[in-house]
Amino acid sequence: MHSDSKPKFFYGYIVVAAACLILTITQGTYYSFGVFFKPLSADFGWTRAMTAGAFSLCVVLHGFLFIFTGRLNDTIGPRFVLTICGTFLGLGYILMSQINVLWQLYLFYGVIVAIGMSGGYIPMLSTTTRWFVKRRGLMTGIVASGTGFGTLFVPLIANWLITTYDWRSSYLVVGIGAIIVIVLAAQFLRRDPSQVGQLPYGQGEVKDENTDPRPRGLTLRQALGTRQFWMFTLAMACFGACLFVIMVHVVPHATDLGISPAKAANILAIIGASGIIGRIGMGALADRISNKRAFAICFVLVAITLILLMVAKELWLFYLFATVFGFAYGGYATVMAPLVADLFGLRSHGVILGSGTFGATAGGAIGPVAAGRIFDVTGSYQLAFIICIILSAIGLVAVSLLKLGRGKSG
Repeated sequence: MHSDSKPKFFYGYIVVAAACLILTITQGTYYSFGVFFKPLSADFGWTRAMTAGAFSLCVVLHGFLFIFTGRLNDTIGPRFVLTICGTFLGLGYILMSQINVLWQLYLFYGVIVAIGMSGGYIPMLSTTTRWFVKRRGLMTGIVASGTGFGTLFVPLIANWLITTYDWRSSYLVVGIGAIIVIVLAAQFLRRDPSQVGQLPYGQGEVKDENTDPRPRGLTLRQALGTRQFWMFTLAMACFGACLFVIMVHVVPHATDLGISPAKAANILAIIGASGIIGRIGMGALADRISNKRAFAICFVLVAITLILLMVAKELWLFYLFATVFGFAYGGYATVMAPLVADLFGLRSHGVILGSGTFGATAGGAIGPVAAGRIFDVTGSYQLAFIICIILSAIGLVAVSLLKLGRGKSG
């Protein structure tokens, strides 16, 4: 097939649709933890640090497992990875409906849900990156927007189920739904265009892009020896810490100030809705200004929104915060996979992306527990928000030190 020829039907769009749906479920259920947070801690008398600890364990473990699912995605492919991980994810939520003691929370959510989550973000974004050369930013943005759709709808549904029935019934419904949707959608995934006799979309049309169908780039070992990798990982860690502090604690913070649980759940929904715009919009922008510059913009926006959150007392300010923060989070979620391709190529894209993203999940694991501990001691989240502002500045510096194009060809 000539590289400029365009098949009547490009299967990559099916991959994009399936991956977007999978992220809607995986990320939506994941970020619903903030809605379950107070009912869980209230029923069992757990402190906020104790309850957040299970989420942090899930964050760091599934981030570590990204290294392995990224490798499996590079070799075996996403259909196998998501079939297994989707089953684990649903099972973890079903078991959550039966917990009675703290160790069960840490086992069912911190471990089993983590195994399920490891099949989501990195395999889906890495797969999409392989299917597209032209429009890579836009298509990864569309896939990543699944997180926005999930964050928009799933917490609201979970809050309605909790209010109408209870948190146990809600987790049971979430678990059954996750297994059905993810496992079915996984059957439509393919690792790369060669598996259906096609070429990546736009290959040969983008300047300096090699027309050789074999992926170029560094191995994981080679990437680990570069400053680029560690600057990228540091930036991811800073963003991850800020992100997960917000996603776990913004709802409890708002309700502490007298906002109703239903209205507080809307904060997560707005983050999700704005994140959709951020993922698609920033993905399209990154195709024009570079993924590095788009990532830097995201850090600036996060710092601004955290300052806003520190002074927010009224509901409309929380909604304004959620709108801008969601856009920034959406942009970050979109640019990280194409940025890894810019820095290290596609040869070992999944495992390098998974390894770098472990930085985000390491930061994300520490952040919520630290914020919970700060609240338990001081009765306020203000110090936690100040620390996140400092981390945003550090992340911005790390991004500014990245040099695009070095080591890409291997």
